[in-house]
Amino acid sequence: MSAAEMEEAELLRRVADGDRAAVDGLFALHRDRLRWMIRLRLNRRLQGRVDPSDVLQDAFLESCRRLSEYLRAPRLPFFLWLRHLTALKLLAVHRRHLRTGARDANREAPTADWPAVDSAALADEVVGKVTSPSAATMRAEAQAAVQSALDAMDPIDREVLVLRHFEALSNDEVAQLLGLTKTAASNRYVRALKRLRAILEKVPGLLDGAENL
Repeated sequence: MSAAEMEEAELLRRVADGDRAAVDGLFALHRDRLRWMIRLRLNRRLQGRVDPSDVLQDAFLESCRRLSEYLRAPRLPFFLWLRHLTALKLLAVHRRHLRTGARDANREAPTADWPAVDSAALADEVVGKVTSPSAATMRAEAQAAVQSALDAMDPIDREVLVLRHFEALSNDEVAQLLGLTKTAASNRYVRALKRLRAILEKVPGLLDGAENL
């Protein structure tokens, strides 16, 4: 068990024993990862209009309301449960501002109705990892190529890529979240990563010195 997992387990134990201060600690432990998830999945039309901190605050309040319910019968690891609540809050923001089709925001299936990753935002993140800000022409060309590749991927492959490579979930977590076997989740990740690298390699010099893809 990692140090972070041990800290989470201790905080959960304290919450179960009635230590309300530990609730803040639990959320703080995962705040940065949740903010990153929101950044990747917030529709570009809402950037500048929606503050990720507001989404996080709503998720925190919801987790406080439902924490005792979770502790009685945990069906997911705590982070995946918290991530699910946060994703539902983000989905509600998209519905409210973009008038997307109404869905039941209380559905418990962790793979249902997630806000899809914004391919333009993800392409910008990918290219930002491997180019210098001065390479404007190459960056624009690369972003268009990456976005096209992401849009053309099998949706589950793309989701596995995002969860593993950009949200830093483990293969076990991805498999559980998507209802896949561990082998299937791993194979899909390798396939998606190879496809993305193949696209990047078509842009001369793009992957020179890159170690993150």
